[in-house]
Amino acid sequence: MQLLKLSETVNFMRLRIPAMVLSTLLIIGSFVSLGVNSLNWGLDFTGGTLIEVGYEDSADLEAIRLQLNESNFEDAIVQNFGSSQDVLIRIAPRDGVKAVTIGEQVLAALRADGTAVDMRRIEFVGPNVGEELTEQGGLAMLVALLCILVYVAMRFEWRFALGSVSALAHDVILTLGLFSVLQIEFDLTVLAAVLAVIGYSLNDTIVVCDRIRENFRKIRKGEPVEIINISLTQTLNRTIITSLTTVLVLVALFYKGGALIHGFATALLFGVVVGTYSSVYIASSVALALGISKEDLMPPQVEKEGADLDPMP
Repeated sequence: MQLLKLSETVNFMRLRIPAMVLSTLLIIGSFVSLGVNSLNWGLDFTGGTLIEVGYEDSADLEAIRLQLNESNFEDAIVQNFGSSQDVLIRIAPRDGVKAVTIGEQVLAALRADGTAVDMRRIEFVGPNVGEELTEQGGLAMLVALLCILVYVAMRFEWRFALGSVSALAHDVILTLGLFSVLQIEFDLTVLAAVLAVIGYSLNDTIVVCDRIRENFRKIRKGEPVEIINISLTQTLNRTIITSLTTVLVLVALFYKGGALIHGFATALLFGVVVGTYSSVYIASSVALALGISKEDLMPPQVEKEGADLDPMP
């Protein structure tokens, strides 16, 4: 299936310099925002109070959120737990306030309109757990990038490896920058989305690199820029179809999945867009800037046995 029937090669690399400048500015802006605003860490990372309550009938989560907002619990995370009558509420830590006191305040806010609400349990998640999750999450992304660097270097060529890792780092930094600028809550679901973005972007980048290597070996005459443009044009339909189908699913999740996975859907939506962009402009442009050439991608010639012997007289 082809959405676009292209009769001529698209000159993608004509815009590689403006694209690199734009990406550099966005990365700098992301680092500045991360340094100034940091991330809006969720309860999974910061610790806090976990409260489970029960209702006689199905609970109205939006009404519960409104009640908690009016009682100065704007950061409360409300979700069903097990059934529509059971509700789980997560509250960020309050300085100098014990978990039991927070539980009593939450229960009073929920009972203010006369609704019968039963307290099931109260738990306190300590900040040490949050620090461990933060460290392990960052370590997971670092290990993923290193493994990808080694794999692509062995599978293709070291210039492609650096280009691919640059594209992945570009996607992760911009995604984190978006969450820092907008101050969207960063929890474990968002971390999972960031790791998924790495996998998605890598898959797209590997397809592009494989086509570039194939064309370098197939096309005898042609400059590296021309061959890269041909390869990107040939994979354009595949890239559009893959990205479009993924975006359609994510848009449905964003609008119909509820508030709890808005962060997850936002990270993936943004990651798919920048991942597609980086596969075209970052990975290819970095490899081109490092001097990728036809000779680098040609398979080594194996000498036949006896080829170096003198011919029979």
